Amino acid sequence: MRSITLVLILSALPVASAFAQTPAATAPAPAAFVLPKLPYAVDALEPAIDAQTMTIHHGRHHQAFIDNLNRAVAGDPSLAGLSVEQMLARASTLPTGVRNNAGGHWNHSFFWTTMAPAGKAGRPSPALQAAIEARFGSFDAFKAAFRTAGMGRFGSGWVWLIVGADGQLAITSTPNQDNPLMDVAEVRGTPILGNDVWEHAYYLRYQNRRGDYLDNWWQVVDWAEVSRRFAAARAR
Repeated sequence: MRSITLVLILSALPVASAFAQTPAATAPAPAAFVLPKLPYAVDALEPAIDAQTMTIHHGRHHQAFIDNLNRAVAGDPSLAGLSVEQMLARASTLPTGVRNNAGGHWNHSFFWTTMAPAGKAGRPSPALQAAIEARFGSFDAFKAAFRTAGMGRFGSGWVWLIVGADGQLAITSTPNQDNPLMDVAEVRGTPILGNDVWEHAYYLRYQNRRGDYLDNWWQVVDWAEVSRRFAAARAR
């Protein structure tokens, strides 16, 4: 009888009291930076860039830059709330790892959006075409100069077409994951077109033939996007 009475007393106690000391579960903070989706299927740039390279380049290499950057930001309160562009502008003050991974994230995000399937690549706007011809003499001469810069980049890096502070076009290249937005760049400006000449960008299909990669890549340049970026840079 005594045990029955005890059970009845316990059952009458407020259920919530048993959990009064349990802290509420909190969701993890969202990552500061996330991998952008490709604006096309992974095989859409065939044959210039093969599907396997796109899958690895986007899903592994770019993701690694983002993961490393998020870890760095989480461990350094001075980086909290900064955009990638703000980090690039003060690259000279950042630890090498932050500089490399912020650059890697920005460069690749830019790269994906300035390409399109060959049938949708289009042509430069009349304004961009005229600026290219005025600066380089002809469109073919521009492509040759761009190729020379890409081939001349020793080791890993990028080759760029930029709008400089004077509003003029220029071709430049940067090492590793640097870019012309960084305060450490030899030639600064606003990128409107860029190509990744790290080996992971082309080696599965082209092996050591970087020149063939640079030549075939023109098939998938999204000239509508490049022209838009050119107009925006000129309007600043």
